[in-house]
Amino acid sequence: MKRLLPALLFLGIFFFLPLARILTLGLNPGSFVILGGSFAPRLFEVLRFTFFQAFASTLLTLIVGLPLAFLFARYDFPLKPALRTLTAIPFMLPTVVVAAGFNALLGPRGWLNLGLASLDLPPVQFVGTFQAILVAHVFYNTIIVIRVVGAAWASLDPRLGQAARSLGASPAQVFLRVTLPLLRPSIFAASLLVFLFDFTSYGVILLLGGPKFSTLEVEIYIQAMHMLNLPAAALLSLVQLLCTLAFSVLYSRYVTRLAAPVKPVEQTLKRPRTLAEHLFIFSLSSFLFLFFFLPLLALPIRSVSRLEPERGQRVQVGPALTTDYYTEVFVNRRGSIFYVPPIEAARNSLVYAGLTVAFSLALGFPAALALSRPGRLARWVDPLLMLPLGASAVTLGLGYILTFNRPLLIFSSSLLTSPLLIPLAHATIALPFVVRNLQAALATIPNRYREAATVLGANPFQVWLHVDWPILSRAVVSASAFAFTVSLGEFGAASLLARPEYPTLPTAIFRFLSQPGGLNYGQAMAMATLLMLLTGLFIWLIEHERVAGEL
Repeated sequence: MKRLLPALLFLGIFFFLPLARILTLGLNPGSFVILGGSFAPRLFEVLRFTFFQAFASTLLTLIVGLPLAFLFARYDFPLKPALRTLTAIPFMLPTVVVAAGFNALLGPRGWLNLGLASLDLPPVQFVGTFQAILVAHVFYNTIIVIRVVGAAWASLDPRLGQAARSLGASPAQVFLRVTLPLLRPSIFAASLLVFLFDFTSYGVILLLGGPKFSTLEVEIYIQAMHMLNLPAAALLSLVQLLCTLAFSVLYSRYVTRLAAPVKPVEQTLKRPRTLAEHLFIFSLSSFLFLFFFLPLLALPIRSVSRLEPERGQRVQVGPALTTDYYTEVFVNRRGSIFYVPPIEAARNSLVYAGLTVAFSLALGFPAALALSRPGRLARWVDPLLMLPLGASAVTLGLGYILTFNRPLLIFSSSLLTSPLLIPLAHATIALPFVVRNLQAALATIPNRYREAATVLGANPFQVWLHVDWPILSRAVVSASAFAFTVSLGEFGAASLLARPEYPTLPTAIFRFLSQPGGLNYGQAMAMATLLMLLTGLFIWLIEHERVAGEL
């Protein structure tokens, strides 16, 4: 219990207490006066749009993901591992990077519209449309359908379909009467998970949808930061928490009932033989490359391309390569004491991420060690430590505003003015991942190894150094990289909590994207490229340690 106490105390102060403040304000009868005014129609309109965009995004993700799941489950072809990795990258990228990528490709100053302008053709309106929200959600969540449904599809015995064909069934009948009923549980599970991610979407709506569209998360931000209407924001957070909890419970209960037959994937894979199969694979592979790679490629190229004049510049500017946008991130060109150069935002993000790793490991390691030993206490505490996984970062940020805007408990001053609040929020989000990662590694260490070392004269520190650490080192590196990546790209809580003098990279990118002028746009592209490279480095590190641990 002593090992669990620091993590439980931390979550009590920085997770459960902020949620309790939201519940207190949201359930306060006095705050419901706003329902009698003009806010009630707004609440129902936001709730309606949140469900509608989540349902439409989920349906479109299934339409795109199911053929790709079939492709990866049934066929072996060149570049398959590379394409599979390419589909997984967007899921780990920060929302501001994805928004900047689509902006660089399809935005008002993106490559497509610049090309159309050179041909004297009308521009394509993408950013600020409902279609942009749908496309970004598909870009993010297709990997869920590929992994969940693809794994179930690969485990199906192909002899079932062959038997149906031998009895005269057409390929469509085999799919509808044999394959689809067997895949229905995994399709439903993937749909629930995609719907949950789309329902809690924040950065995509804010950055690509624009002010015309508001989900519950975006409306919480608007009511809290723009309207200063904290009771309305608390009520919206309460509605969002109840909806998210309902979907999470439904998903967890349904997934535990799934029991797909296990069959080696190699036995179901086949090489394409007919012309139709080659065309099918070529078409989907081309779509994968264009859809998942072009936005990521457009971003770094746009960050080194000068294609328009700076704000206030009246001379004609021809297309040219430049590094000015990267050198400008070091310059305070305005000469303002209130202006923070982008490089300061990058330094803040790196410091916040380092503190997040330190907090997460310091709290997660003792908790994982206690939970790695089965017992009644572990069964009760484990779900409590995992609860932050189901909480919205925006809701958590609002809870911090309500809770830490005045001195509290051991804090002699308001934490809301402290830059430490952001890494504390990020540690709350990352802690469940760290605990789960370390817990799995600790459970693999047999006690007889420690006992043998003790018998041979090793003290407890030597046992840990020579027995535990060699086994745990990969899990520690992977957990640290994951916590670092989560903090580096987190935008929801930071958009509410980041002070103007201590911005993070995502908040700085959002700020520059929302300002006019080619220089501001170029700096946003440069910062988003740096964030993408940093995130990609740590994603590679996580994957490398996972694969190395399996060998």
